[in-house]
Amino acid sequence: MILVENASKWYGLVVGINRVSLTVEPGVTGLLGVNGAGKSTLLNLMAGLLKPSSGRVTLDGGPIFANPRALRHLGYCPSPDRFYEDMTGEGFVAYMGRLSGIPKREALERARRACDEVALGEAVRYRIQRMSKGMRQKVKMAQALVHDPKVLLLDEPLNGMDPQSRTQTIAHIRRWGAEGRCVVVSSHVLHEVEAMTSNILLLHHGRVLASGEVPEVREAIQSRPLQVFIRSENGRGLGARLLSWPTVKSLSLGADDRSLTVEVTDAGAFYERLGRMLAEEDVGLEILNPLDDNLSAVFQYLVA
Repeated sequence: MILVENASKWYGLVVGINRVSLTVEPGVTGLLGVNGAGKSTLLNLMAGLLKPSSGRVTLDGGPIFANPRALRHLGYCPSPDRFYEDMTGEGFVAYMGRLSGIPKREALERARRACDEVALGEAVRYRIQRMSKGMRQKVKMAQALVHDPKVLLLDEPLNGMDPQSRTQTIAHIRRWGAEGRCVVVSSHVLHEVEAMTSNILLLHHGRVLASGEVPEVREAIQSRPLQVFIRSENGRGLGARLLSWPTVKSLSLGADDRSLTVEVTDAGAFYERLGRMLAEEDVGLEILNPLDDNLSAVFQYLVA
């Protein structure tokens, strides 16, 4: 179990995280936040790469920073690439295993298993400098696994992966959590994290903004005002009808008399009623697109 107790980290006058307290237990925890929220700082503190400016970060009761006994149980997949580019994927993972204290022959065997675990495939024999972004991500995950840690810290692991690799990696992460590992996955994409776990933590400006099960966060998202862009053959007529709906807070008509920007207070009820209208009659709908249905907009709403 990782315990973060009132931890802060400052970079001069810049605050990385501020008085964060949380507990990470076995299973998968999704760490969500927009860029600059403090996700990487928090993961680096958990990985023992940074020392808290104040507070404590511990693993099973012992400090993590400068503690080889704790670090032995941690696997870290960082967001930025840090490779020896002329090494093969398998060679790099084996080398990282040897740095963890594993004998040479055993490190190579473990490296092969770790590369198979993340489905690196034939790319294990490629030099890293020839690899795609998705392959490089898999190498980083394999080196985090090579020493069989009980804690896995994954910073934006899906970046650059193709859809098939994303699906495979999400399945791996779920399985690692089910095996009893503590897995922390950072991302700025809510639906990707939701596919991995129901337990999420939201960071904003270095503070814990919200935490809990995904349905609770979904409820907060669905209850916020949402802007929807609509284009119809008769935008003015459609807009006049929408204004009478109790879920429509405001509406603006574009200069072309076909485009509408609608602010709704209950997205679920709005879409349900709009769906019934479209099933019953042809309103000449051309485009229906939520303008702010993303994590950045959620944060703006929650901190307003």
